[in-house]
Amino acid sequence: MARVLAEPAWSVRGGRVSLERPVVLGILNLTPDSFSDGDLVKDAVRALQLGQSMRESGADLIDVGGESTRPGAEPVNADEEWARIGPSVAALSAAGIPVSVDTTKLSVAMQALDAGAVAINDVSGLRFDPGIAPLCAETGAGLIIMHMRGDPRTMQDDLGYRDLVPEITAWLEAQADLAVESGVDPAQIAVDPGIGFGKSVRGNLEILARSGEFSGPGYPVVVGPSRKSFIGALLDLPVDQRIEGTVAACVVALLSGARLFRVHDVLPVRRALDLAWEVLQAGGEPEDGRRWKTADAGDRVVRA
Repeated sequence: MARVLAEPAWSVRGGRVSLERPVVLGILNLTPDSFSDGDLVKDAVRALQLGQSMRESGADLIDVGGESTRPGAEPVNADEEWARIGPSVAALSAAGIPVSVDTTKLSVAMQALDAGAVAINDVSGLRFDPGIAPLCAETGAGLIIMHMRGDPRTMQDDLGYRDLVPEITAWLEAQADLAVESGVDPAQIAVDPGIGFGKSVRGNLEILARSGEFSGPGYPVVVGPSRKSFIGALLDLPVDQRIEGTVAACVVALLSGARLFRVHDVLPVRRALDLAWEVLQAGGEPEDGRRWKTADAGDRVVRA
């Protein structure tokens, strides 16, 4: 189902996120085994501090996760996942910070939205629990549909594609159609080609270089290259030294057409994206003649 953007915005519960400038989602992992920052956040107080810091650095939303999706990660049950993230989702939301929740489980998504979250980031693309789509339809929550082969334990077993970008695009469009058939407004949907989720190093580079092509169905594109292993493989760097690689990957994706960026290191990415966006705008005005204005994060998330 093709969608024509009536306005540059992504609808989330209680409002909309302006796409008139690049959107940054700050990653807040509340897991003991994340590949990058696991076991760094011990309680909701610390989570709130980190969330506030990311907002001050330019994050538009904070993306909270309670189950690691690194290659080979073992699943956790819904009760454990919610125990990890529940107090933090509630604390961040109570502080007026827009929260998206990275989960594939309907029960966790329900509790997260009840606690104040505005969007669900489903890395399974509605495969693990299709009930997430009707939930987003009922609540008006934003829905990120991501492409992943298999699950985190198996996703790197098969990295071959006949034609990577068209295959992923067709799959994302089909899953978005399922969401729309469940009652989700197309304006609530964003799509993520899933960098690092069942892709080779070269495949990840192709996704970055062709990011805009995933918006063929008319949905804004999310990319999440932050600190990923392909950066380490190409630059021979450990996880904690991949900031510059992450910044470069995000800028390339922006130039290619992506508009939402899920990252750990908010400040350098925010600054780089803002400058790259100004360069893009200097090269020509949008078709309607408007020039985007520089805006603080609080201005980009518009409440209903």
